[in-house]
Amino acid sequence: MTAKKLTIGAPDGLHARPAGDLVKLVKSFPGTLVTMSTASRTVNASSILSILSLALKKGTEVEIKADGPDEESAITEVTRFLESL
Repeated sequence: MTAKKLTIGAPDGLHARPAGDLVKLVKSFPGTLVTMSTASRTVNASSILSILSLALKKGTEVEIKADGPDEESAITEVTRFLESL
C-alpha cells in the first residue's frame, strides 16, 4: 500500500467535472484500489458520488491511498491530477 497526503488547492475545490475526470483516471489502473480520506471519512476514488460526498473544498487535506499492482503509478498520477486543478 502506498499513500500520500496533499491539500486541495483548486479555487472551486473538487466539483463534479474534475471529479468525473478523476474517476476516469482511477479506473485506468484496473486491479488497483484507490481511496481518498479526509479527517472524517474514507471513500473509493472510483465512484464519483463517493468523491463528491467528501465535499473537498480549497484547503482541505486529503490522503490518497492505493493498493495493487500499479499503486505507485496510481498515486503519482492522482497526485499530479489533483495538484494541476
